[in-house]
Amino acid sequence: MTVARDVPAHDFPPPPEPDLTPEAVIARAGAIAASLVDRQAETERRTYYSEDTHREFLDAGFYRLIVPRRFGGYEFGVQTLVRVATALARGCPSTGWMYLFGAAHALVAASLFEEKAQSELFAEGDFVCPAAVAPTGTAARTSDGDWLINGTWGYCSGSPYATHFIGHALAVGPDGQPAEPVMFVLPRQQWRRLDDWGGQLGLRGSGSHGIAVTDARVPDHHVLPVHLSQLSVTGGTPGRLLHGNPEYGGGPLSFMLLELGALAVGMAQGALDAYEELLRTRSTIFPPVVLRMEDPDYQFRYGEAVGLLATAEAALTDAVRQWSEACASGPQVFTRETELRLATISREVVRLCWRAVEGHLFPSAGSSASRQGERMERVWRDMSMLHGHAGLSTFLAMKANRELAQAHFGLA
Repeated sequence: MTVARDVPAHDFPPPPEPDLTPEAVIARAGAIAASLVDRQAETERRTYYSEDTHREFLDAGFYRLIVPRRFGGYEFGVQTLVRVATALARGCPSTGWMYLFGAAHALVAASLFEEKAQSELFAEGDFVCPAAVAPTGTAARTSDGDWLINGTWGYCSGSPYATHFIGHALAVGPDGQPAEPVMFVLPRQQWRRLDDWGGQLGLRGSGSHGIAVTDARVPDHHVLPVHLSQLSVTGGTPGRLLHGNPEYGGGPLSFMLLELGALAVGMAQGALDAYEELLRTRSTIFPPVVLRMEDPDYQFRYGEAVGLLATAEAALTDAVRQWSEACASGPQVFTRETELRLATISREVVRLCWRAVEGHLFPSAGSSASRQGERMERVWRDMSMLHGHAGLSTFLAMKANRELAQAHFGLA
């Protein structure tokens, strides 16, 4: 994606910091992440990150990273977004999760909706929009062609500070036809956040609350007759034409699943940070009694974890590069097979990160590091919770493999 300072002159509203660069944004994320480490417990108790953290994100430009330049965003691209989210997850997994699943869906809105809808959705510049792919609600046509949406959607990460919500509902077909899913987007005024998050094993501070919608009237141009997981972009997208930016024409499913890999890398890096601190400050139990960093067994565990995480980060970085290159090559390149192949890389990234944490760092950190509230304990819980995400446990673990083979061999 383009950098703000490289965009040709237009009548677009400038972002708050016209000379801001991706490098500066990433540096800001690293600095903020360091301050999040000691606030993880309070974030879990609150069930979402604090108002002052939210304000820091606003001031840093984090909610505008992939908002189109046309609407006052920075249009920095998915690589910058991934690096920011990974850095935040390293400091606090819940905060990184909540941030990414709120900010990332600017890509969906800017890619799939027509200009009229986008001008309304991005009117404020900052865009925070959780999404739910399960079509648990209902959508009914009104007499004037708009829609009436009702339902409750769970696991809407990012909802506490959200400006919008993207969901899926079942629209009953005419003359008794089977219900078909539609995707809709609602402004904050049209939905209610539920108080139903915080009692889970992990990611207790990720703001993954449910959202309830009652008789929300939605204009037709805010509704698409698609399910995001089945959408094809090979024929082009409104966003690619509108913004002249190929990343607004990429596969949204594959990028949404790559987000899981980005978060896993950040979480595992946080566990490695905690492990290094233990190696530098604690001694071995059995003779010879030395600092753990001087012990060959701990050295082995550390080196093994570093190698796994370095491989995971390299795979994630290259998958994002491949995603961007596929965008640039033209919409015809982003076939279902391409989408699924890129998505499965994210699955392997998560597996590498989990091997490092669950197989090497957590079991050798010692029982004191597994006490409630310890950083290692929290990362283990949060990564365990990640494995329950439907995108990983259901889609990437099972459906993606079969669909990838079917796409490759031309099977229906």
